[in-house]
Amino acid sequence: MANNTAEHPPGNSVAEGNHDGDFGVTVMDLRELMELRSAEGVSKIQDTHGDVQGLCRRLKTSAIEGLSGNPVDLEKRHTSFGKNFIPPKKAKTFLALVWEALQDVTLIILEIAAIISLGLSFYHPPGGDSEACGQVAGGVEDEGEAQAGWIEGAAILFSVAIVVLVTAFNDWSKEKQFRGLQSRIEQEQKFTVIRKGQVIQIPVSEIVVGDIAQIKYGDLLPADGILIQGNDLKIDESSLTGESDQVRKSMEKDPMLLSGTHVMEGSGRMVVSAVGLNSQTGIIFTLLCAGDNEEVKKVKKSKKQGPSENRNKAKTQDGIALEIQPLKSEEATESEEKEEVKPVKKVNVTKKEKSVLQGKLTKLAVQIGKAGLIMSALTVIILILYFVIDTFAVQGQSWTSDCTPIYIQYFVKFFIIGVTVLVVAVPEGLPLAVTISLAYSVKKMMKDNNLVRHLDACETMGNATAICSDKTGTLTMNRMTVVQAYVNDTHFKTVPEPDAIKPKTLEVMVNSISINSAYTTKILPPEKEGGLPRHVGNKTECALLGMVLQLKRDYQPIRDEVPEEKLYKVYTFNSSRKSMSTVLKNADGGFRMYSKGASEIVLRKCSRILDTQGQPRVFKPKDRDEMVRKVIEPMACDGLRTICVAYRDFPAEAGEPNWENENEILNELTCIVVVGIEDPVRPEVPDAIVKCQRAGITVRMVTGDNINTARAIAIKCGILLPGEDFLCMEGKEFNQQIRNDQGEVEQERLDKVWPKLRVLARSSPTDKHTLVKGIIDSTVLETRQVVAVTGDGTNDGPALKKADVGFAMGIAGTDVAKEASDIILTDDNFSSIVKAVMWGRNVYDSISKFLQFQLTVNVVAVIVAFTGACITQDSPLKAVQMLWVNLIMDTLASLALATEPPCESLLLRKPYGRNKPLISRTMMKNILGHAVYQLTIIFTLLFAGETIFNIDSGRNSPLHAPPSEHYTIVFNVFVMMQLFNEINARKIHGERNVFEGIYKNPIFCSVVLGTFILQIVIVQFGGKPFSCTALTIDQWLWCVFIGVGELLWGQLISAIPTHHLKFLMEAGHGTTKEEIKDEEMTEGADEIDHAEMELRRGQILWFRGLNRIQTQMDVVYTFQTGQAPVPGALRRQPSVVSQHNDIKVVNAFRSSLHVGLESPESRSSIHSFMAHPEFVPQSEEEARIPTIEETGDEIDPLPSASSSGAGGGGEPPSAFPHSCESSI
Repeated sequence: MANNTAEHPPGNSVAEGNHDGDFGVTVMDLRELMELRSAEGVSKIQDTHGDVQGLCRRLKTSAIEGLSGNPVDLEKRHTSFGKNFIPPKKAKTFLALVWEALQDVTLIILEIAAIISLGLSFYHPPGGDSEACGQVAGGVEDEGEAQAGWIEGAAILFSVAIVVLVTAFNDWSKEKQFRGLQSRIEQEQKFTVIRKGQVIQIPVSEIVVGDIAQIKYGDLLPADGILIQGNDLKIDESSLTGESDQVRKSMEKDPMLLSGTHVMEGSGRMVVSAVGLNSQTGIIFTLLCAGDNEEVKKVKKSKKQGPSENRNKAKTQDGIALEIQPLKSEEATESEEKEEVKPVKKVNVTKKEKSVLQGKLTKLAVQIGKAGLIMSALTVIILILYFVIDTFAVQGQSWTSDCTPIYIQYFVKFFIIGVTVLVVAVPEGLPLAVTISLAYSVKKMMKDNNLVRHLDACETMGNATAICSDKTGTLTMNRMTVVQAYVNDTHFKTVPEPDAIKPKTLEVMVNSISINSAYTTKILPPEKEGGLPRHVGNKTECALLGMVLQLKRDYQPIRDEVPEEKLYKVYTFNSSRKSMSTVLKNADGGFRMYSKGASEIVLRKCSRILDTQGQPRVFKPKDRDEMVRKVIEPMACDGLRTICVAYRDFPAEAGEPNWENENEILNELTCIVVVGIEDPVRPEVPDAIVKCQRAGITVRMVTGDNINTARAIAIKCGILLPGEDFLCMEGKEFNQQIRNDQGEVEQERLDKVWPKLRVLARSSPTDKHTLVKGIIDSTVLETRQVVAVTGDGTNDGPALKKADVGFAMGIAGTDVAKEASDIILTDDNFSSIVKAVMWGRNVYDSISKFLQFQLTVNVVAVIVAFTGACITQDSPLKAVQMLWVNLIMDTLASLALATEPPCESLLLRKPYGRNKPLISRTMMKNILGHAVYQLTIIFTLLFAGETIFNIDSGRNSPLHAPPSEHYTIVFNVFVMMQLFNEINARKIHGERNVFEGIYKNPIFCSVVLGTFILQIVIVQFGGKPFSCTALTIDQWLWCVFIGVGELLWGQLISAIPTHHLKFLMEAGHGTTKEEIKDEEMTEGADEIDHAEMELRRGQILWFRGLNRIQTQMDVVYTFQTGQAPVPGALRRQPSVVSQHNDIKVVNAFRSSLHVGLESPESRSSIHSFMAHPEFVPQSEEEARIPTIEETGDEIDPLPSASSSGAGGGGEPPSAFPHSCESSI
């Protein structure tokens, strides 16, 4: 019996709270207790405490009333048992971030060059006669000038320091934002507990040992506890144990509930026995931290990839970050488990694929870096060769020891010029632009009800080509109301008056609805006067309770009369059952069961129906078909969801039925009423869907409702348009079309279905996962698809994880769904997704704008530095000037261009998709066009500037010559052109009006003005460090005039039609089809397309389709034993063996967890936790071959395994597990 209730003594924490604070049990006692499993735990509780009630008494709590909530009592519990808080990893200090920023190769090269330059500037050769060293030392006449040689080296070091500090500050603020986001998610996570007999919700961190917590389907358990009452409770413990099967919990067999595990079915109450670092999750976390210190060195290498990603992966809820950490970090150490390591590779593939933009940027940065490296090497080689040939061959000088320092100073100068070219070529601003843009968007998206959990999701959303959305709550308001009813053989088009229904029927109907629903579902009075009543809990149940209130009855007195403890057995709702039933024991020893569920499913199990007099009459299949035709289909076509309410009596004389045989129990029902529930479409959804379609995004509805309801809602939303050739199908038909004879999904079959599919009704979570995976993997269309998925239920987890972007519902969503998602919609509204698309596209465009601007600077600066160095032996732009250009252009421009607000026009174009290059033809035209203008101007000034402005030439100046007006003008003009080109860069699609909306971005305006003012300061007062000399007003006006020319030139460029410029290359492509093909070969080897196996995060074991494994195992087993196995054995053997294997893998993982730990106490305590691998649900019936629909099927009890967990009695020959392993 799965519903069990402990006997409740009169003890009450309110009465008992006045003891001296010494509880009858210590933290260590409870820790040891929670490390036991199933039968051992039960016997330990009985031996030590008598029963769970005894434990409650020792913890001074009451199973019914809960704690008193008295602050003094809570404080005592905090001090005795700890707080429910797992401290996050220490944030990196600012100095650590500075150190990380210093690791940049180009910066290191610059530092070395600057230090050598500094050293040499202080070294004066004794009596070095400059004449002897030829004309090279020609400029060192002035003693003051020679003394100023150190300035350049110092200025380079100073610039490096600024770049490092800016980078470190950005990383630091990014980290701070993440922490804020994390704490916000944690604060939002609440849990239901009972205090003073009242059911209240408190933040997870406030839960204390001794609290009585209510648990239900979809919860993520926040602390360890012991079950004191449960209905059909099944838990997914894979995150802690690696066991993929759901574990059935009951008071008699396995009452131990562990933190960090997910409730997959049922409901119940538990007494909290361990919190925070003393819970099972906390213990593993402590171990990990101890292991972390040794791993630090290894980790450092991977850290370079960017602190953001590391943080992303530690999915942000409470202590759950550790769910993945042990498995991801340790998994790779299991070298003997070759099969297990492969999935890790697979995870990396999808992770890399995850962010479309990141992939393109990395490729582009590598290409640019290579080009820059070649150019800088060439520059250095040419300069050195020219100098050597000129000095030693042409002038015929000989190398003397006295001249060595002077020559070396030249070589260092050449080296610095080379590094400068490299610095300018590499766009360090790119990661900065991406970070600023994403961080800015994330902050703003909060206001648009999008809580972004992973930064890259925000940008991926801009590329989305398909959205698979739930119906209930996302497209509809999730405020359900009963609008039609069929009762006593009459179809009422509105909710009937109470006197229109026979009293006997009314009574059984009200009782059925009140008792057969979660007691946490309630209708509360409105918050504001004149508002609507508040619906708490399951919305469908709220609709039924609302009907009870409309019938002038009240459900609360009935619930008070039959409290949850009196419910004899509960079959909770799940995705395969699609119904819920509750059994009560009558006074005469008989039983009555109330049921409710999807009408077509429950009606199939009805053999009677209440007639006009309220008496049961026979209900034949033909009556049912007629009812479906005349009642249910018309309701569904009005977009109503139909629910059937029924009951069944079990007479006392027949004895107690076998409650485990569900098919027998849920049969022979008597139908009371069929109701039509309306869930109105959200008013803003049709508009949002039109916007999506205009933006080239296909919206598909995936729902568990029947096909007629789904079609009606899809038409109301605008997903289905009249006269269009689109598919609506049910899950069953969908599976028939996409699976081959062996029941495996085939991509070719799926590719015929999904492009036209718009509505998938009566779908299971598996179907949703299959559809999403199929669309992502498909290469049928020109562009590869980027898929966003919305989900709220626990069963949506796999699809949310598989999607490129998973949206979870903030209000209706379960913890499991939020945990698997990338973005949480805080208002559960579809129109917020459209806002996310807009922000995503804006991020993409901001980065393209920055690239267009940055690459123009790079191209011009590299060519100028290179040709200038080759022709005049000196770069027209000095190292410090280059660094200033790099700093302003990179940091400030990324700030200015990355913070452009989005506008509606972004939704008027098609999505870019995965393969579209980052730099389009139009952008390439702009980059090259502006580069031509800038190069023409600069070379004109460089070689004819002295005559134009009538000043001295700055070319061929000696080593420590004072700055010349000539080169100052070149530098100033260069910066002015960049400044005005920044305004041009605001548009990337060839728009004419570059000033449009410029006032909406105050950051942009202030950056441009700020840069201009700084430039004036540098030129007028920069002096020697910046190699500048003050300019006159005339010269300044000319510089600005040439800069403004950029804007006019920009208009000229946009007048040239891009389609004529076929020769222009595009850059920064995404992954191509050929690459996908190769990738899929490796990917396919790991992940076989059986979506039934929900690939949850905490899982080590990657299963193939169950049927295939079983067949293979049977074959192997037959070979080994040399005989045909008995049919019973055929079904049981595989599950036992595969579990033995699983346990070996789990144990291998566990043993790797505590290798190298110092403290022997913790090692022994964890040993006892690790040494009991029987985490197997105890099934009362023989294991049967599971169907695809069943996610949580039971498996036979395992023969007790030895403490190492590797062997155990009753397993087949030892060779068998290995052969089975290789067949997997």
